[in-house]
Amino acid sequence: MFLEKIKSAGLSHLSYIFGDNGQAAVIDPRRDCEIYLDIAYREGVRITHIFETHRNEDYVVGSCELANLTGAAICHGENLPFEFGETTREGDCFLFGNFELRVLATPGHTFESLSFVLSDKEFSHDPLAVFTGDALFIGDVGRTDFFPDKAEEVAGLLYDSIFDKILPLGDEVLLYPAHGAGSVCGSGMASREFSSLGYERRHNPSLQVKNRDQFIQMKLAEKHSQPSYFKKMEEYNLAGPPLLGNFPQPTPCNADEFDQAVKEGMLVIDLRSPEAFAGAYIPGSLAIPLDMLPVYAGWFLPYDRDLGLVLSRGSDWKTATRYLVRLGYDRIVAVLDQGLHEWETSGRRYDRIPAIYVGELQRRIEEKEEFTLLDVRKPDEIEQGRLPGSTHIFLGDLPQQLDKIPNARPIMTFCGSGRRAIIAASILKNSGFDQVEDCLGSMAACEEIGCKTIKP
Repeated sequence: MFLEKIKSAGLSHLSYIFGDNGQAAVIDPRRDCEIYLDIAYREGVRITHIFETHRNEDYVVGSCELANLTGAAICHGENLPFEFGETTREGDCFLFGNFELRVLATPGHTFESLSFVLSDKEFSHDPLAVFTGDALFIGDVGRTDFFPDKAEEVAGLLYDSIFDKILPLGDEVLLYPAHGAGSVCGSGMASREFSSLGYERRHNPSLQVKNRDQFIQMKLAEKHSQPSYFKKMEEYNLAGPPLLGNFPQPTPCNADEFDQAVKEGMLVIDLRSPEAFAGAYIPGSLAIPLDMLPVYAGWFLPYDRDLGLVLSRGSDWKTATRYLVRLGYDRIVAVLDQGLHEWETSGRRYDRIPAIYVGELQRRIEEKEEFTLLDVRKPDEIEQGRLPGSTHIFLGDLPQQLDKIPNARPIMTFCGSGRRAIIAASILKNSGFDQVEDCLGSMAACEEIGCKTIKP
């Protein structure tokens, strides 16, 4: 008997594989799915079933990919017209040796959402653990903002699912959600990835409500962002995404080859640090630090263009490619072989973005110099405090709200630590803004040197 959790970095996606007596099942697999095959081989089991808790919005599910490799049956909820797999309903049971998996319908986050209750029938049919998808998290509950015309209805459904179906399974039952801290599917998830229903019932802030109406009002008051790529994920996860087959391998290119690809329409994604990008970059590049790629690629990258990568280390191509294919980006065609050094030594033009020390920013504010301080943090961060005179445009909305940027120049981009600020700076440069600066360190540095902040 075994149960193993697989975490996909960046997305904070959690999937699971469990099995006994030669059979195994996977819950909410990711698209680069060889890890499940490796575990199954190690444990001497065959993957016979794949269960989806719901149609995910934030990543491409790997069910079709894994089923193509294993022949496993795909099971999902009944309230969406899935073009693959088969429907499973509340009360259905599946056996994997001494493991018994029972289906619960737990709508709210989405209408077809399911939870799966696991028992060890060698000892008891009582619940041992529950896989809750995006209904109940550790420290939070699922979003209910995907149906704005039915906002009260879905919030009420989620309350019913949690309080009438999941929590009554028992305080001792282990909780296995589909996401952890850092996911866009919630805002208050705990950094730990282990809990029980009893602990959540007593300590999860979202469960400390007096009644159903209070829960609904709490959910209606929440504010969540919805990246544009969510629609692509919903499309893929309803119809079934294209099969990867072999894992994509971008071609290492010299400067001549890379430049030619750019001229033919390839978009350059620079995954180096903010400091490196600010110092020198290929004109037209979009800066996204490597570890931020899973969170922000979907906001800005098109699906109909080839992508070329500029990396700090050549070995980072595989990590970058994994991040991208999990979001449905398959046209990753080139890597600049020797990094930006190859570009520089070829004599080709490069650009730079002046990096501004936070002490200089403080001086400009105090002396009332003319410039635009563009704060691209999330609204909840702004509510904690902002710098005087700053203009707030959330990073994900920036390409659509360039007309809201004041006329004062230069424009200095600003965020929590400088990492999102460099993304914003590259967007501005690519949109025709010439006088652009980046505040390295941003709010974190401001707090260290005692910058004055104000509340909105």
